[in-house]
Amino acid sequence: MSEVYAARRTRLRDRCQASGSASALISRPANVSYLAGAAPHGSVLLLGKREDLLVSPGPLDDRPAGARVDESLRPHLLEGPGGDPVVAAAGLAAAQGADVLAVEEHHLTVARHRALASVAPGLRLADLGSAVEQLRVVKDEEEISCLRIGAEITDQALGELLESILVGRTERHLALELERRLVDHGADGPAFRTSVATGPNSGRRGHRPTDRRVEEGDFLSVCLGATYRGYRCEIGRTFVIGTSPADWQIDLYDLVFAAQRAARESLAPGAACRDVDRAARQVLDSAGHSEGLQSLTGHGVGLEIDEDPQLAPSAMGKLDACVPVTVEPGVHLPGRGGVRIDDTLVVRPEADGGPELLTITTKELLAL
Repeated sequence: MSEVYAARRTRLRDRCQASGSASALISRPANVSYLAGAAPHGSVLLLGKREDLLVSPGPLDDRPAGARVDESLRPHLLEGPGGDPVVAAAGLAAAQGADVLAVEEHHLTVARHRALASVAPGLRLADLGSAVEQLRVVKDEEEISCLRIGAEITDQALGELLESILVGRTERHLALELERRLVDHGADGPAFRTSVATGPNSGRRGHRPTDRRVEEGDFLSVCLGATYRGYRCEIGRTFVIGTSPADWQIDLYDLVFAAQRAARESLAPGAACRDVDRAARQVLDSAGHSEGLQSLTGHGVGLEIDEDPQLAPSAMGKLDACVPVTVEPGVHLPGRGGVRIDDTLVVRPEADGGPELLTITTKELLAL
């Protein structure tokens, strides 16, 4: 993996040099992981004029078990507690003869930015912008493999829950059980806070589980994901509890399923991000559900659960091959509940079989 991390840093360095910066300071944790592998909490990466350094506030053994590390990258440990790796890295950049240092202004606090300027007054600070995030959009096959394993873990955890008795249990209890099952099957942990929504809560994006108990006839919508070696995936499904679904539940489910299928089928290299969103939105709009729709149909996933690209009405840009995204349309009817169907897929060209579905739990409307 050291060669992979070195190649990523080389691509970033080329971008920095093209914009007039020979050195860069990476402080956003996901970006540090992308360029340097697993690092102790609070570490930053200096792309120096003469040498790259991982500047850490604590010992290097403070890493997740089994994490991937770039052993070719020389660490620089701060002396004593209380030091700021960002400030220390700026001093190291100046000591290497840098006159311009690109920093991630969108991640630094105002106080940290001022401290940088004070520790190396001869160093001009430039904004690196989202250069690293842009590099992270297209995944290599090793990254996709981590996402694929995370999706398998997520499918396992959800499948086991569906085989258990659900009536009478609370949303909160079911969410905690799902997160435990993710870890039992090999996840680093949940990719985000697990959402379990029942009855009138179902279909809400980002619903936080409550003490409401599952009742017969409820819609039950679940959204969860595993983190595996730092990479995060997502799945969302909706079921009916205890009885055959009512006509309105079947109609609503079929509508959301059709919207999700339309968006999935539009995933292709070169497709405009807003067109993928439009494909799902038009299906729901045509059925009279234009009010209260989600602000987006999906988003990228990787080292963070919400990355670029965004599949939204105002999204700019086009999809590339090997970009993992979620497709997650939903409809919520106030007071009644709703449906959300969510998959993680990888954009692939038609010659390679089209979009690769990572989350494979059935999308049939099951009565549990």
